[in-house]
Amino acid sequence: MPRTTPQTLLSSPGTAELETSSTSPDLDRLAELFKVLGDRSRLGILWRICQGECNVTEISESTGLSQANVSKHLQMLRMARLVACRKEGNARIYFLSDPQYSGLCARSLIDLASLSPVEVSSCDEARA
Repeated sequence: MPRTTPQTLLSSPGTAELETSSTSPDLDRLAELFKVLGDRSRLGILWRICQGECNVTEISESTGLSQANVSKHLQMLRMARLVACRKEGNARIYFLSDPQYSGLCARSLIDLASLSPVEVSSCDEARA
């Protein structure tokens, strides 16, 4: 059986088992990433960028956020190294900093948005 890596988890459909590795993930970095991703506006911005490279005006139009607000959130996404940009004339064009993030971003947002919340009052009921 081939070894499961984050890359194969991103590229393979369905559920894969995680194998124990000799190196553990950088949990501090993961916690920071989840903090950055824990904002509805930033998720909307990422969703737009996953659809293709764009500038602040295009993001603002698709998300309904002000350009100043979009710029503030983009700065946080850049600091988290999720998004990068390049200058084209007077505009900055934003894109995912790693092409592998595209699959993760799109699949995660779609999968998580389609989950219906389940109310569970105790652990015993969850097993039933």
